[in-house]
Amino acid sequence: MHRFLRRTSAKIQPWHVMQAPDSIGTRDDSPDEPAPGASSVHALEPQRVRFVLVEPSHCGNIGAAARAIRTMGFRDLCVVAPREPDYRADDEAVALAVHALAILRASSSHATLVEALDGVNLAFAMTGYARQFGPPHLALPQAAASAAAWVQRKRGPVAFVFGTERTGLQNRDVLRCHYSCAIPADPELGSMNLAQAVQVTAYEMRRALAPADATSAAMGDCPDRASVETIERLFLMMEQALATVGFHDPAQPRQTLTRLRSLLARASLSSSEAELLIGICAAIVQPKAARAGRKSRQSGGSKG
Repeated sequence: MHRFLRRTSAKIQPWHVMQAPDSIGTRDDSPDEPAPGASSVHALEPQRVRFVLVEPSHCGNIGAAARAIRTMGFRDLCVVAPREPDYRADDEAVALAVHALAILRASSSHATLVEALDGVNLAFAMTGYARQFGPPHLALPQAAASAAAWVQRKRGPVAFVFGTERTGLQNRDVLRCHYSCAIPADPELGSMNLAQAVQVTAYEMRRALAPADATSAAMGDCPDRASVETIERLFLMMEQALATVGFHDPAQPRQTLTRLRSLLARASLSSSEAELLIGICAAIVQPKAARAGRKSRQSGGSKG
């Protein structure tokens, strides 16, 4: 869960980030150019790390999140079903974005999480606790190390998904990710402001990308992990197949589909494995004989 951080009337001077030897364009005077002697932005491939905000209710948090990822060298910000569709022009969002206006303006807006995760092969749901029947749960440092190894091995984009300020991510969105992830915090007050959570996550991800020997011991070694979109197609096809054979009653789903999503998340399927299962389910929904008969009728109709 995230809480919106109230702004005070006192004038706060902006922080000026000290330029470390490997710093990536965090200077306020030239936000798109690295400092002299600094490593290239592209060396960390920031476009392969996506930060997704689901149903944010405060435009200021979107602007602050844009600045948070920019200071860590990242660029890809996605917003899902924001309360204010025109958040890019909101005064508070612009004010809190500071020198990350380009990130705010270039952020993509999507109707659903599945759309925002298009092409993503490894997604982490940022939530403070493990969900029942949910995906495997990791602490943020462990998740960042796994994501860094994934990016460095060029296995596809990764994404960190954040929920709305008051209630966090809904179960359905957590289940669409490969892992859930928590920021270690004081259990007596573990709730963080949304932009703060994005900042901590971006920092951990940058830190994990720095060493050359990052490993992916925390997750299965799957070089061709199926994308979120492919897993979603598989899930919908499995739902149809289970209903066809009478195992699943859409009117009384109970926990069947929730457990199925959890199983798919833990399986770490490759693209080819997922496509194989999609084909099997399609054959259950419409057997080969029925498909052959339909093709014959279509062929006969075209001759006439």
